[in-house]
Amino acid sequence: MKLLVTGGAGFIGSNFIRHMLSAYPDYRIINLDKLTYAGNLENLQDIDKFPNYTFVKGDIGDSHIFDKMEIDAIVNFAAESHVDRSILDATPFLKTNVIGTYNLLETARQKACIFLHVSTDEVYGSIDRGFFNEDSRLLPNSPYAASKAASDMLVRSYVETHDVMAIITRCSNNYGPYQFPEKLFPLVILNALNRKPIPVYGDGMNVRDWIHVNDHCRALDAVLHKGRAGDVYNIGARCERTNIEAVRLLLKKTSEQLGIDEQELTGLITFVKDRPGHDKRYAIDPSMIEGNLKWLPEKDFDKGVSETVQWYLSNEKWWQRIVSGEYAEYYRTQYGESI
Repeated sequence: MKLLVTGGAGFIGSNFIRHMLSAYPDYRIINLDKLTYAGNLENLQDIDKFPNYTFVKGDIGDSHIFDKMEIDAIVNFAAESHVDRSILDATPFLKTNVIGTYNLLETARQKACIFLHVSTDEVYGSIDRGFFNEDSRLLPNSPYAASKAASDMLVRSYVETHDVMAIITRCSNNYGPYQFPEKLFPLVILNALNRKPIPVYGDGMNVRDWIHVNDHCRALDAVLHKGRAGDVYNIGARCERTNIEAVRLLLKKTSEQLGIDEQELTGLITFVKDRPGHDKRYAIDPSMIEGNLKWLPEKDFDKGVSETVQWYLSNEKWWQRIVSGEYAEYYRTQYGESI
């Protein structure tokens, strides 16, 4: 299979590429990434020289970039994804998440290839009780979530109107190695290491379902090979935690691995003003992918958090180059001003 992975230098995309090359060593993978602030080619240094892996710097907003590509399937991770940034300025989210998805759909239509669109559970909005399923209506509450919901609707329309072989996945919150430092898990770990305040929105009681990125990648693998065109698959680990519970577990695991008193780190927790439109609880029902595609998460949350903390402690050079700006400066000289 000739596979185009867009946004493959990001957190989930890079883990997916590594998974696919390990599981299917005969596949050819093109990694197309614009290298914005969260795209990091150092996420893929271990496979950079593989003969069946190619990196192309490019923007999914540029439809001509796909003209000469031979593609059997597209897996679309390319997205602006940080909620706080979308509140400050939604323009890049509309350009990438909506117009960029449109260009990819046109490519999939013209090349008659599979299109796997990686979306988010945030398109459903917040729910007090029960769980969202694939037929639940979309009620996004942030500009980021609204842009993803819009892209989901575009995908659906191309299935119905143009018979594009497209599938949508909506996953819960991911954690694991190579996650950009502004996200919750690495932010907590790195601030704890540097004894900096650890900000928690509101009262910390917002609820999220956490899934290890490797389990998400296995689910995407299953959907790509066994999913049905036009279907939506919710991907979750049935692992709901309040934000403050997740933060305290991260600090517990960090203190254990550093060999220090846990209270030294929990004292860094600082409750800050809640952000606008902050969803109280995300909760999805993954029964469809569990039953139809026989996928189940494998990573225990407690063990997964321990391994994630250990990864960041063992890969200081990786995150130091990001937070110091050294990485951005180096790749700016190599690839231009996108980063």
